[in-house]
Amino acid sequence: MSTDKTSRPYIPLLVGLLTFCAACAPQHAAFRQATAPAQSPPTALAAVAFPTEAAPPSTILTADDSTELPEETTAAEPEQTVSQEVKELAGIDNWEEGTAAPTAGQPEVSYDFPVTINRQVEFYLNFFQTSQRDTFTRWLTRSGRYLPMIKRELQAAGLPMDLAYLPMIESGYNLTAYSSAGAAGPWQFMRSTARHYGLVVNQYVDERRDPIKSTDAAIAYLKKLYEEFDSWHLAVAAYNAGEGRIRQKIRAKGTNNFWKLAQGRTLSLETKRYVPKLIAAILIAKNPAQYGFADVPTEEPLTFAVVEVPPWTSLAAVAVACNVDVETLHNLNRQLRKAVTPPTQSAYPLKIPADRSALFASNMPRVHASVSTRFKTHVVSRNDTLARICRRYNLNTTTLLKANNLRRPSLTPGQRLQIPYQTTTYTLLSEKEIAGRRGTAAVTAENLLLHTVRRGETLSQLATRYNIRPQVIASWNGLKNLNQIRAGQQLALYLDDTTRKLAAETPAAAPERLTAASSLQRGDTVAIARADNDVDHAQKRLTYYQVRGGDTLWTIAKKYNLTPAEIRRWNNLDGDIIRPGARLLLKVATTDLDV
Repeated sequence: MSTDKTSRPYIPLLVGLLTFCAACAPQHAAFRQATAPAQSPPTALAAVAFPTEAAPPSTILTADDSTELPEETTAAEPEQTVSQEVKELAGIDNWEEGTAAPTAGQPEVSYDFPVTINRQVEFYLNFFQTSQRDTFTRWLTRSGRYLPMIKRELQAAGLPMDLAYLPMIESGYNLTAYSSAGAAGPWQFMRSTARHYGLVVNQYVDERRDPIKSTDAAIAYLKKLYEEFDSWHLAVAAYNAGEGRIRQKIRAKGTNNFWKLAQGRTLSLETKRYVPKLIAAILIAKNPAQYGFADVPTEEPLTFAVVEVPPWTSLAAVAVACNVDVETLHNLNRQLRKAVTPPTQSAYPLKIPADRSALFASNMPRVHASVSTRFKTHVVSRNDTLARICRRYNLNTTTLLKANNLRRPSLTPGQRLQIPYQTTTYTLLSEKEIAGRRGTAAVTAENLLLHTVRRGETLSQLATRYNIRPQVIASWNGLKNLNQIRAGQQLALYLDDTTRKLAAETPAAAPERLTAASSLQRGDTVAIARADNDVDHAQKRLTYYQVRGGDTLWTIAKKYNLTPAEIRRWNNLDGDIIRPGARLLLKVATTDLDV
Protein backbone atom coordinates (compact mmCIF):
# COMPACT_ATOMS: atom_id res chain seq x y z
CA MET A 1 0.00 0.00 0.00
CA SER A 2 1.55 3.23 -1.10
CA THR A 3 0.90 6.45 -2.91
CA ASP A 4 3.97 5.72 -5.00
CA LYS A 5 4.06 1.95 -5.22
CA THR A 6 2.05 1.53 -8.38
CA SER A 7 4.17 4.07 -10.21
CA ARG A 8 7.18 1.89 -9.22
CA PRO A 9 9.86 4.05 -8.29
CA TYR A 10 18.46 -10.38 29.40
CA ILE A 11 17.53 -10.30 28.56
CA PRO A 12 20.40 -8.26 28.23
CA LEU A 13 20.12 -10.19 31.40
CA LEU A 14 18.81 -8.35 34.44
CA VAL A 15 18.91 -11.02 37.09
CA GLY A 16 16.65 -9.93 39.92
CA LEU A 17 15.25 -6.92 38.07
CA LEU A 18 12.47 -8.96 36.58
CA THR A 19 10.11 -9.14 39.53
CA PHE A 20 7.68 -6.94 37.70
CA CYS A 21 7.88 -9.17 34.63
CA ALA A 22 5.98 -11.97 36.33
CA ALA A 23 2.68 -10.21 35.94
CA CYS A 24 1.62 -10.86 32.38
CA ALA A 25 0.27 -7.70 30.84
CA PRO A 26 -3.27 -7.68 29.45
CA GLN A 27 -3.53 -8.61 25.82
CA HIS A 28 -4.16 -6.14 23.02
CA ALA A 29 -7.79 -4.92 22.84
CA ALA A 30 -10.44 -7.43 21.79
CA PHE A 31 -7.89 -9.66 20.08
CA ARG A 32 -5.94 -10.05 23.28
CA GLN A 33 -8.97 -11.30 25.16
CA ALA A 34 -10.03 -13.56 22.30
CA THR A 35 -6.68 -15.20 21.61
CA ALA A 36 -4.75 -15.30 24.86
CA PRO A 37 -5.50 -17.63 27.76
CA ALA A 38 -6.67 -16.20 31.04
CA GLN A 39 -3.81 -14.73 33.00
CA SER A 40 -3.04 -15.34 36.65
CA PRO A 41 -3.06 -12.41 39.04
CA PRO A 42 0.24 -10.51 39.29
CA THR A 43 2.71 -12.66 41.19
CA ALA A 44 6.23 -11.92 42.34
CA LEU A 45 8.81 -14.19 40.74
CA ALA A 46 9.91 -15.52 44.09
CA ALA A 47 6.38 -16.74 44.80
CA VAL A 48 5.87 -18.61 41.52
CA ALA A 49 5.95 -22.38 41.90
CA PHE A 50 8.24 -24.25 39.52
CA PRO A 51 5.83 -25.48 36.81
CA THR A 52 5.77 -29.08 35.69
CA GLU A 53 6.91 -28.17 32.17
CA ALA A 54 9.96 -26.26 33.44
CA ALA A 55 13.41 -27.65 32.82
CA PRO A 56 14.65 -29.62 35.87
CA PRO A 57 17.61 -28.19 37.79
CA SER A 58 20.08 -30.43 35.96
CA THR A 59 18.97 -29.30 32.52
CA ILE A 60 20.96 -26.55 30.78
CA LEU A 61 19.10 -24.62 28.11
CA THR A 62 21.08 -22.18 26.00
CA ALA A 63 20.50 -19.60 23.32
CA ASP A 64 23.11 -17.56 21.55
CA ASP A 65 22.58 -14.07 20.16
CA SER A 66 25.87 -14.13 18.24
CA THR A 67 23.98 -14.09 14.96
CA GLU A 68 22.08 -11.06 16.28
CA LEU A 69 19.04 -12.24 14.32
CA PRO A 70 19.50 -9.75 11.48
CA GLU A 71 16.34 -8.04 10.37
CA GLU A 72 14.66 -10.36 7.91
CA THR A 73 13.21 -8.76 4.80
CA THR A 74 11.57 -10.67 1.98
CA ALA A 75 10.27 -9.51 -1.35
CA ALA A 76 6.54 -8.91 -1.49
CA GLU A 77 5.32 -11.91 -3.51
CA PRO A 78 2.30 -10.15 -5.06
CA GLU A 79 4.63 -7.53 -6.47
CA GLN A 80 6.80 -10.01 -8.34
CA THR A 81 4.26 -10.71 -11.10
CA VAL A 82 2.98 -7.16 -11.67
CA SER A 83 4.67 -6.73 -15.04
CA GLN A 84 3.25 -10.05 -16.26
CA GLU A 85 -0.24 -9.14 -15.03
CA VAL A 86 -0.17 -5.71 -16.65
CA LYS A 87 1.05 -7.12 -19.93
CA GLU A 88 -1.69 -9.75 -20.13
CA LEU A 89 -4.41 -7.38 -18.90
CA ALA A 90 -3.50 -4.88 -21.60
CA GLY A 91 -5.24 -7.14 -24.12
CA ILE A 92 -8.52 -7.01 -22.20
CA ASP A 93 -9.84 -3.61 -23.25
CA ASN A 94 -13.43 -3.91 -22.10
CA TRP A 95 -13.59 -2.79 -18.45
CA GLU A 96 -17.14 -3.03 -17.21
CA GLU A 97 -18.86 -3.81 -13.92
CA GLY A 98 -20.03 -7.26 -14.97
CA THR A 99 -22.50 -9.34 -12.97
CA ALA A 100 -22.77 -10.18 -9.29
CA ALA A 101 -20.94 -13.32 -8.23
CA PRO A 102 -23.36 -16.29 -8.03
CA THR A 103 -23.94 -17.92 -4.65
CA ALA A 104 -26.61 -20.42 -5.72
CA GLY A 105 -25.93 -23.79 -4.19
CA GLN A 106 -23.46 -22.23 -1.77
CA PRO A 107 -25.56 -21.10 1.19
CA GLU A 108 -22.44 -20.94 3.40
CA VAL A 109 -20.81 -18.37 1.08
CA SER A 110 -21.76 -14.72 1.22
CA TYR A 111 -19.93 -11.49 0.52
CA ASP A 112 -19.95 -8.11 2.25
CA PHE A 113 -17.55 -6.60 -0.29
CA PRO A 114 -19.09 -5.74 -3.70
CA VAL A 115 -18.01 -8.85 -5.61
CA THR A 116 -18.62 -8.93 -9.34
CA ILE A 117 -17.62 -11.17 -12.24
CA ASN A 118 -16.13 -9.69 -15.42
CA ARG A 119 -13.29 -10.43 -17.80
CA GLN A 120 -10.63 -8.97 -15.53
CA VAL A 121 -11.81 -10.94 -12.49
CA GLU A 122 -11.94 -14.09 -14.64
CA PHE A 123 -8.36 -13.41 -15.71
CA TYR A 124 -7.21 -13.43 -12.08
CA LEU A 125 -9.29 -16.49 -11.22
CA ASN A 126 -7.42 -18.34 -13.96
CA PHE A 127 -4.10 -16.68 -13.05
CA PHE A 128 -4.28 -17.88 -9.44
CA GLN A 129 -5.31 -21.42 -10.44
CA THR A 130 -2.60 -21.91 -13.07
CA SER A 131 0.70 -20.01 -13.20
CA GLN A 132 0.36 -18.70 -9.63
CA ARG A 133 -1.12 -21.81 -8.07
CA ASP A 134 1.87 -22.53 -5.79
CA THR A 135 2.06 -18.92 -4.66
CA PHE A 136 -1.66 -18.68 -3.95
CA THR A 137 -1.47 -21.95 -2.01
CA ARG A 138 1.17 -20.40 0.27
CA TRP A 139 -1.09 -17.39 0.81
CA LEU A 140 -4.02 -19.62 1.76
CA THR A 141 -1.82 -21.54 4.17
CA ARG A 142 -0.55 -18.37 5.89
CA SER A 143 -4.02 -16.83 5.99
CA GLY A 144 -5.17 -19.20 8.73
CA ARG A 145 -2.79 -17.53 11.18
CA TYR A 146 -4.16 -14.01 10.76
CA LEU A 147 -7.68 -14.14 9.24
CA PRO A 148 -9.58 -14.76 12.51
CA MET A 149 -7.99 -11.75 14.17
CA ILE A 150 -8.37 -9.45 11.17
CA LYS A 151 -12.03 -10.37 10.68
CA ARG A 152 -12.81 -9.73 14.33
CA GLU A 153 -11.20 -6.29 14.16
CA LEU A 154 -13.03 -5.43 10.92
CA GLN A 155 -16.35 -6.55 12.34
CA ALA A 156 -15.79 -4.51 15.50
CA ALA A 157 -15.07 -1.46 13.34
CA GLY A 158 -18.17 -2.00 11.20
CA LEU A 159 -16.21 -2.64 8.00
CA PRO A 160 -16.71 -5.48 5.48
CA MET A 161 -15.00 -8.61 6.79
CA ASP A 162 -14.02 -9.51 3.21
CA LEU A 163 -11.38 -6.77 3.50
CA ALA A 164 -9.46 -9.33 5.56
CA TYR A 165 -8.24 -10.69 2.20
CA LEU A 166 -6.59 -7.40 1.24
CA PRO A 167 -3.23 -8.44 2.83
CA MET A 168 -3.37 -11.52 0.58
CA ILE A 169 -2.80 -9.42 -2.55
CA GLU A 170 -0.55 -6.94 -0.72
CA SER A 171 1.93 -9.27 0.98
CA GLY A 172 0.55 -12.81 0.98
CA TYR A 173 0.18 -12.33 4.78
CA ASN A 174 3.95 -12.11 5.09
CA LEU A 175 5.05 -9.95 8.05
CA THR A 176 8.55 -9.41 6.65
CA ALA A 177 7.46 -8.43 3.13
CA TYR A 178 9.07 -5.27 1.72
CA SER A 179 8.17 -3.76 -1.62
CA SER A 180 10.59 -2.09 -4.01
CA ALA A 181 9.01 1.24 -3.05
CA GLY A 182 9.64 0.71 0.69
CA ALA A 183 6.20 -0.48 1.79
CA ALA A 184 6.41 -3.04 4.59
CA GLY A 185 4.44 -5.57 6.58
CA PRO A 186 1.26 -7.54 5.87
CA TRP A 187 -0.69 -4.41 4.92
CA GLN A 188 2.28 -2.87 3.03
CA PHE A 189 2.32 0.55 4.65
CA MET A 190 4.69 3.23 3.47
CA ARG A 191 6.64 4.77 6.34
CA SER A 192 4.91 8.17 6.22
CA THR A 193 1.40 6.71 6.09
CA ALA A 194 2.24 4.27 8.88
CA ARG A 195 3.36 7.07 11.18
CA HIS A 196 0.29 9.11 10.30
CA TYR A 197 -1.89 6.25 11.56
CA GLY A 198 0.07 5.76 14.78
CA LEU A 199 2.61 3.08 13.88
CA VAL A 200 6.12 3.43 15.29
CA VAL A 201 8.93 3.07 12.75
CA ASN A 202 12.49 3.63 14.00
CA GLN A 203 15.82 1.83 14.22
CA TYR A 204 14.54 -0.60 16.87
CA VAL A 205 10.86 -1.09 16.03
CA ASP A 206 8.85 -1.30 12.82
CA GLU A 207 5.22 -1.71 13.81
CA ARG A 208 4.21 -2.09 10.17
CA ARG A 209 5.25 -5.71 10.77
CA ASP A 210 3.10 -6.10 13.87
CA PRO A 211 -0.01 -7.93 12.57
CA ILE A 212 -2.30 -6.46 15.23
CA LYS A 213 -1.16 -2.84 15.25
CA SER A 214 -0.86 -2.69 11.47
CA THR A 215 -4.37 -4.12 11.17
CA ASP A 216 -5.67 -1.37 13.45
CA ALA A 217 -3.92 1.23 11.30
CA ALA A 218 -5.20 -0.29 8.03
CA ILE A 219 -8.76 -0.31 9.35
CA ALA A 220 -8.49 3.36 10.29
CA TYR A 221 -7.14 4.20 6.84
CA LEU A 222 -9.72 2.15 4.94
CA LYS A 223 -12.53 3.65 6.99
CA LYS A 224 -11.30 7.14 6.14
CA LEU A 225 -11.08 6.28 2.43
CA TYR A 226 -14.60 4.87 2.34
CA GLU A 227 -15.96 7.93 4.12
CA GLU A 228 -14.45 10.08 1.36
CA PHE A 229 -15.31 8.03 -1.73
CA ASP A 230 -18.46 6.18 -0.59
CA SER A 231 -17.36 3.18 -2.65
CA TRP A 232 -15.34 0.17 -1.54
CA HIS A 233 -13.96 -0.30 -5.04
CA LEU A 234 -12.59 3.25 -5.01
CA ALA A 235 -11.48 2.95 -1.38
CA VAL A 236 -9.25 -0.06 -2.05
CA ALA A 237 -8.00 1.50 -5.30
CA ALA A 238 -7.03 4.57 -3.27
CA TYR A 239 -5.41 2.29 -0.67
CA ASN A 240 -3.14 1.12 -3.46
CA ALA A 241 -2.59 4.31 -5.43
CA GLY A 242 -3.22 7.05 -2.88
CA GLU A 243 -6.37 9.05 -2.29
CA GLY A 244 -4.95 12.14 -3.98
CA ARG A 245 -4.52 10.34 -7.26
CA ILE A 246 -8.00 8.78 -7.17
CA ARG A 247 -9.53 12.11 -6.18
CA GLN A 248 -7.87 13.73 -9.19
CA LYS A 249 -9.11 11.04 -11.60
CA ILE A 250 -12.67 11.33 -10.32
CA ARG A 251 -12.63 15.07 -11.07
CA ALA A 252 -11.11 14.50 -14.51
CA LYS A 253 -13.58 11.77 -15.51
CA GLY A 254 -16.64 13.16 -13.76
CA THR A 255 -17.70 9.85 -12.20
CA ASN A 256 -17.17 7.98 -8.96
CA ASN A 257 -17.83 4.56 -10.48
CA PHE A 258 -14.60 2.56 -10.44
CA TRP A 259 -15.39 0.52 -13.56
CA LYS A 260 -16.10 3.68 -15.58
CA LEU A 261 -12.85 5.20 -14.33
CA ALA A 262 -11.09 2.01 -15.42
CA GLN A 263 -12.22 2.49 -19.03
CA GLY A 264 -9.63 4.11 -21.24
CA ARG A 265 -6.42 5.51 -19.77
CA THR A 266 -7.73 7.51 -16.85
CA LEU A 267 -6.21 5.04 -14.41
CA SER A 268 -2.96 3.19 -14.90
CA LEU A 269 -3.16 -0.55 -15.41
CA GLU A 270 -1.21 -1.04 -12.18
CA THR A 271 -4.06 0.62 -10.29
CA LYS A 272 -6.92 -0.83 -12.33
CA ARG A 273 -5.75 -4.41 -11.76
CA TYR A 274 -5.93 -4.04 -7.99
CA VAL A 275 -9.73 -4.28 -7.61
CA PRO A 276 -10.34 -7.36 -9.83
CA LYS A 277 -7.34 -9.04 -8.23
CA LEU A 278 -8.83 -8.55 -4.76
CA ILE A 279 -12.23 -9.81 -5.92
CA ALA A 280 -10.69 -12.96 -7.38
CA ALA A 281 -8.74 -13.57 -4.14
CA ILE A 282 -11.96 -13.21 -2.12
CA LEU A 283 -13.84 -15.62 -4.40
CA ILE A 284 -11.20 -18.35 -4.16
CA ALA A 285 -10.34 -17.91 -0.48
CA LYS A 286 -13.98 -18.07 0.62
CA ASN A 287 -14.74 -21.14 -1.50
CA PRO A 288 -11.39 -22.88 -2.12
CA ALA A 289 -12.90 -26.26 -3.03
CA GLN A 290 -14.77 -24.79 -5.98
CA TYR A 291 -11.49 -23.49 -7.43
CA GLY A 292 -9.34 -26.55 -6.81
CA PHE A 293 -7.77 -25.65 -3.46
CA ALA A 294 -9.80 -28.03 -1.28
CA ASP A 295 -6.87 -29.78 0.43
CA VAL A 296 -4.75 -26.77 1.32
CA PRO A 297 -3.81 -26.90 5.04
CA THR A 298 -3.94 -23.62 6.93
CA GLU A 299 -1.83 -22.46 9.85
CA GLU A 300 -3.26 -22.34 13.35
CA PRO A 301 -4.70 -18.97 14.42
CA LEU A 302 -2.27 -16.64 16.12
CA THR A 303 -2.35 -16.88 19.92
CA PHE A 304 0.04 -15.53 22.51
CA ALA A 305 0.48 -14.16 26.00
CA VAL A 306 2.14 -10.87 26.83
CA VAL A 307 4.81 -10.18 29.43
CA GLU A 308 6.34 -6.81 30.16
CA VAL A 309 10.13 -6.76 30.02
CA PRO A 310 12.73 -4.02 30.52
CA PRO A 311 14.53 -2.16 27.74
CA TRP A 312 17.39 -3.88 25.91
CA THR A 313 15.82 -7.30 26.51
CA SER A 314 17.26 -9.89 24.14
CA LEU A 315 14.84 -12.35 22.56
CA ALA A 316 17.53 -15.00 23.01
CA ALA A 317 17.31 -14.62 26.81
CA VAL A 318 13.52 -14.82 26.84
CA ALA A 319 13.64 -17.86 24.54
CA VAL A 320 15.75 -19.69 27.13
CA ALA A 321 13.34 -18.75 29.91
CA CYS A 322 10.34 -19.93 27.83
CA ASN A 323 12.11 -23.07 26.58
CA VAL A 324 11.36 -22.27 22.94
CA ASP A 325 13.63 -21.64 19.99
CA VAL A 326 14.50 -18.03 19.24
CA GLU A 327 12.80 -18.16 15.85
CA THR A 328 9.46 -18.98 17.47
CA LEU A 329 9.78 -15.93 19.69
CA HIS A 330 10.98 -13.80 16.80
CA ASN A 331 7.96 -14.77 14.70
CA LEU A 332 5.72 -13.43 17.46
CA ASN A 333 7.64 -10.16 17.63
CA ARG A 334 8.63 -9.35 14.06
CA GLN A 335 8.27 -5.65 14.83
CA LEU A 336 11.58 -5.82 16.75
CA ARG A 337 14.16 -5.04 14.09
CA LYS A 338 17.21 -6.04 16.17
CA ALA A 339 15.61 -8.88 18.17
CA VAL A 340 15.96 -6.73 21.29
CA THR A 341 13.37 -4.55 23.00
CA PRO A 342 13.79 -0.82 22.42
CA PRO A 343 15.75 1.24 24.96
CA THR A 344 13.16 4.03 24.90
CA GLN A 345 10.43 2.15 26.81
CA SER A 346 10.79 1.29 30.49
CA ALA A 347 8.48 -1.71 30.08
CA TYR A 348 7.91 -3.32 26.68
CA PRO A 349 4.98 -5.70 26.02
CA LEU A 350 6.61 -8.80 24.55
CA LYS A 351 4.60 -11.63 23.01
CA ILE A 352 5.46 -15.16 24.09
CA PRO A 353 3.73 -18.50 23.36
CA ALA A 354 0.35 -18.57 25.06
CA ASP A 355 1.21 -21.46 27.39
CA ARG A 356 4.60 -20.15 28.60
CA SER A 357 3.70 -17.32 30.99
CA ALA A 358 4.27 -19.27 34.20
CA LEU A 359 7.39 -20.89 32.81
CA PHE A 360 8.82 -17.50 31.85
CA ALA A 361 8.15 -16.09 35.31
CA SER A 362 9.78 -19.08 37.00
CA ASN A 363 12.79 -19.43 34.74
CA MET A 364 13.78 -15.85 34.05
CA PRO A 365 15.74 -15.36 37.31
CA ARG A 366 17.78 -18.46 36.41
CA VAL A 367 18.90 -17.15 33.02
CA HIS A 368 22.58 -16.24 33.00
CA ALA A 369 24.41 -14.24 30.34
CA SER A 370 27.99 -15.11 29.38
CA VAL A 371 29.87 -12.61 27.21
CA SER A 372 32.63 -13.81 24.89
CA THR A 373 34.44 -12.78 21.73
CA ARG A 374 34.14 -14.66 18.47
CA PHE A 375 35.41 -14.08 14.97
CA LYS A 376 33.91 -14.02 11.50
CA THR A 377 35.76 -13.79 8.21
CA HIS A 378 35.77 -10.85 5.82
CA VAL A 379 37.23 -11.36 2.34
CA VAL A 380 38.84 -8.14 1.15
CA SER A 381 37.40 -6.82 -2.12
CA ARG A 382 39.10 -4.56 -4.64
CA ASN A 383 37.48 -1.39 -3.28
CA ASP A 384 37.92 -2.19 0.40
CA THR A 385 39.98 0.03 2.66
CA LEU A 386 40.82 -0.48 6.30
CA ALA A 387 38.65 2.49 7.26
CA ARG A 388 35.69 1.20 5.27
CA ILE A 389 35.93 -2.25 6.84
CA CYS A 390 36.17 -0.73 10.32
CA ARG A 391 33.07 1.37 9.69
CA ARG A 392 31.18 -1.64 8.41
CA TYR A 393 31.92 -3.72 11.50
CA ASN A 394 32.06 -0.85 14.02
CA LEU A 395 35.71 -1.51 14.93
CA ASN A 396 38.67 0.74 15.49
CA THR A 397 41.77 0.32 13.34
CA THR A 398 44.01 -0.85 16.18
CA THR A 399 41.63 -3.66 17.14
CA LEU A 400 41.35 -4.90 13.56
CA LEU A 401 45.13 -4.84 13.03
CA LYS A 402 45.84 -6.69 16.29
CA ALA A 403 43.15 -9.29 15.61
CA ASN A 404 44.94 -10.15 12.35
CA ASN A 405 48.56 -9.68 13.50
CA LEU A 406 49.01 -6.89 10.98
CA ARG A 407 51.67 -4.20 11.41
CA ARG A 408 50.67 -2.12 8.40
CA PRO A 409 47.21 -1.04 7.23
CA SER A 410 47.75 -2.33 3.70
CA LEU A 411 45.25 -4.79 2.25
CA THR A 412 45.24 -7.18 -0.70
CA PRO A 413 42.12 -8.24 -2.65
CA GLY A 414 41.18 -11.76 -1.60
CA GLN A 415 42.86 -11.38 1.78
CA ARG A 416 40.86 -12.97 4.60
CA LEU A 417 40.46 -10.87 7.75
CA GLN A 418 39.25 -12.11 11.11
CA ILE A 419 36.56 -9.75 12.42
CA PRO A 420 36.07 -9.91 16.21
CA TYR A 421 32.59 -9.44 17.61
CA GLN A 422 30.99 -9.82 20.99
CA THR A 423 28.44 -12.54 21.57
CA THR A 424 26.29 -13.36 24.55
CA THR A 425 25.17 -16.88 25.39
CA TYR A 426 22.17 -17.21 27.67
CA THR A 427 22.01 -20.28 29.87
CA LEU A 428 19.37 -21.59 32.24
CA LEU A 429 21.34 -22.45 35.35
CA SER A 430 20.58 -25.05 37.98
CA GLU A 431 20.02 -23.93 41.56
CA LYS A 432 23.51 -25.12 42.47
CA GLU A 433 25.05 -23.10 39.67
CA ILE A 434 23.07 -20.02 40.65
CA ALA A 435 24.68 -20.12 44.08
CA GLY A 436 28.18 -20.20 42.62
CA ARG A 437 27.86 -18.04 39.52
CA ARG A 438 29.98 -15.00 38.74
CA GLY A 439 29.19 -11.77 37.00
CA THR A 440 25.90 -9.94 37.29
CA ALA A 441 23.89 -10.25 40.49
CA ALA A 442 20.48 -9.38 41.83
CA VAL A 443 19.60 -5.72 41.60
CA THR A 444 19.79 -4.94 45.31
CA ALA A 445 21.77 -2.44 47.33
CA GLU A 446 24.24 -5.02 48.63
CA ASN A 447 25.32 -5.87 45.07
CA LEU A 448 25.66 -2.27 43.92
CA LEU A 449 28.89 -0.78 42.69
CA LEU A 450 28.89 2.84 41.53
CA HIS A 451 31.32 3.55 38.73
CA THR A 452 32.21 7.15 37.92
CA VAL A 453 32.92 7.50 34.21
CA ARG A 454 36.36 8.89 33.41
CA ARG A 455 37.25 11.01 30.42
CA GLY A 456 37.59 8.86 27.31
CA GLU A 457 35.83 5.81 28.74
CA THR A 458 33.18 4.08 26.63
CA LEU A 459 30.37 1.74 27.57
CA SER A 460 32.03 -0.98 25.53
CA GLN A 461 35.23 -0.66 27.57
CA LEU A 462 33.31 -0.85 30.83
CA ALA A 463 31.41 -3.89 29.59
CA THR A 464 34.68 -5.65 28.83
CA ARG A 465 36.24 -4.63 32.15
CA TYR A 466 33.35 -5.93 34.21
CA ASN A 467 32.40 -8.79 31.87
CA ILE A 468 28.89 -7.44 31.44
CA ARG A 469 27.04 -6.91 28.20
CA PRO A 470 26.72 -3.20 27.28
CA GLN A 471 22.95 -3.51 27.01
CA VAL A 472 22.79 -4.78 30.60
CA ILE A 473 24.59 -1.67 31.88
CA ALA A 474 22.34 0.46 29.71
CA SER A 475 19.22 -1.14 31.14
CA TRP A 476 20.42 -0.78 34.74
CA ASN A 477 20.98 2.92 34.18
CA GLY A 478 18.17 3.86 31.83
CA LEU A 479 20.53 4.67 28.96
CA LYS A 480 18.81 5.06 25.61
CA ASN A 481 22.01 5.24 23.56
CA LEU A 482 24.92 2.82 23.95
CA ASN A 483 27.32 5.41 22.55
CA GLN A 484 26.57 8.27 24.91
CA ILE A 485 28.09 8.36 28.37
CA ARG A 486 29.93 11.36 29.76
CA ALA A 487 32.85 11.95 32.08
CA GLY A 488 31.67 12.30 35.67
CA GLN A 489 28.49 10.32 35.08
CA GLN A 490 27.78 7.66 37.70
CA LEU A 491 26.78 4.23 36.47
CA ALA A 492 25.16 1.61 38.70
CA LEU A 493 26.60 -1.89 38.34
CA TYR A 494 25.24 -4.93 40.16
CA LEU A 495 28.03 -7.47 40.62
CA ASP A 496 28.60 -10.59 42.64
CA ASP A 497 31.34 -10.63 45.28
CA THR A 498 34.00 -12.23 43.08
CA THR A 499 33.53 -9.86 40.18
CA ARG A 500 33.42 -6.85 42.51
CA LYS A 501 36.73 -7.88 44.10
CA LEU A 502 38.34 -8.37 40.71
CA ALA A 503 37.08 -4.96 39.62
CA ALA A 504 38.52 -3.36 42.75
CA GLU A 505 41.92 -4.86 41.91
CA THR A 506 41.84 -3.27 38.45
CA PRO A 507 43.39 0.24 38.69
CA ALA A 508 41.48 1.49 35.66
CA ALA A 509 38.14 0.63 37.18
CA ALA A 510 38.26 3.38 39.82
CA PRO A 511 34.82 2.71 41.28
CA GLU A 512 33.51 4.50 44.31
CA ARG A 513 34.51 2.32 47.25
CA LEU A 514 31.49 0.54 48.73
CA THR A 515 31.42 -1.48 51.94
CA ALA A 516 28.50 -3.63 52.96
CA ALA A 517 26.90 -2.59 56.23
CA SER A 518 25.12 -4.71 58.81
CA SER A 519 22.07 -2.54 58.21
CA LEU A 520 21.51 -4.39 54.92
CA GLN A 521 19.50 -6.99 56.76
CA ARG A 522 17.45 -4.31 58.49
CA GLY A 523 16.72 -1.73 55.84
CA ASP A 524 18.19 -2.52 52.40
CA THR A 525 20.88 0.19 52.70
CA VAL A 526 24.63 0.15 52.35
CA ALA A 527 27.22 2.44 53.89
CA ILE A 528 29.50 4.19 51.39
CA ALA A 529 32.78 6.00 51.87
CA ARG A 530 32.71 9.06 49.65
CA ALA A 531 35.29 9.36 46.85
CA ASP A 532 38.57 11.09 47.75
CA ASN A 533 37.62 14.21 45.82
CA ASP A 534 34.30 14.62 47.63
CA VAL A 535 34.18 18.09 49.08
CA ASP A 536 32.95 17.22 52.57
CA HIS A 537 33.91 13.54 52.94
CA ALA A 538 30.65 13.18 54.85
CA GLN A 539 29.44 9.67 55.52
CA LYS A 540 26.26 8.92 53.66
CA ARG A 541 24.18 5.88 53.06
CA LEU A 542 22.91 4.56 49.79
CA THR A 543 19.29 3.55 50.12
CA TYR A 544 16.24 2.80 48.03
CA TYR A 545 13.02 4.71 48.59
CA GLN A 546 9.76 3.18 47.36
CA VAL A 547 7.45 5.85 45.98
CA ARG A 548 4.06 6.09 47.71
CA GLY A 549 0.83 7.63 46.52
CA GLY A 550 1.01 11.41 46.77
CA ASP A 551 4.83 11.53 46.68
CA THR A 552 6.60 14.01 44.44
CA LEU A 553 10.29 14.51 43.78
CA TRP A 554 10.07 17.74 45.77
CA THR A 555 8.52 16.12 48.87
CA ILE A 556 11.02 13.24 48.80
CA ALA A 557 13.95 15.61 48.33
CA LYS A 558 12.74 17.79 51.22
CA LYS A 559 12.33 14.76 53.49
CA TYR A 560 15.94 13.65 52.99
CA ASN A 561 17.56 17.08 52.67
CA LEU A 562 18.27 16.59 48.97
CA THR A 563 17.37 18.41 45.78
CA PRO A 564 15.06 17.10 43.02
CA ALA A 565 17.96 17.56 40.56
CA GLU A 566 20.12 15.13 42.58
CA ILE A 567 17.37 12.50 42.61
CA ARG A 568 16.86 12.91 38.87
CA ARG A 569 20.60 12.53 38.23
CA TRP A 570 21.05 9.45 40.43
CA ASN A 571 18.07 7.72 38.80
CA ASN A 572 18.51 8.93 35.20
CA LEU A 573 15.07 10.57 35.20
CA ASP A 574 14.17 12.78 32.25
CA GLY A 575 11.50 14.69 34.15
CA ASP A 576 9.64 15.00 37.43
CA ILE A 577 7.09 12.25 36.87
CA ILE A 578 7.35 9.36 39.35
CA ARG A 579 4.86 6.58 39.93
CA PRO A 580 3.78 4.78 43.10
CA GLY A 581 5.72 1.55 43.57
CA ALA A 582 8.87 2.80 41.80
CA ARG A 583 12.17 2.51 43.72
CA LEU A 584 14.44 5.54 43.77
CA LEU A 585 18.14 5.40 44.58
CA LEU A 586 19.05 8.02 47.21
CA LYS A 587 22.37 9.07 48.80
CA VAL A 588 21.24 10.17 52.22
CA ALA A 589 23.19 11.58 55.16
CA THR A 590 23.15 9.20 58.13
CA THR A 591 21.33 11.75 60.25
CA ASP A 592 18.53 12.02 57.69
CA LEU A 593 17.83 8.29 57.40
CA ASP A 594 14.65 6.84 58.82
CA VAL A 595 15.55 4.42 61.60
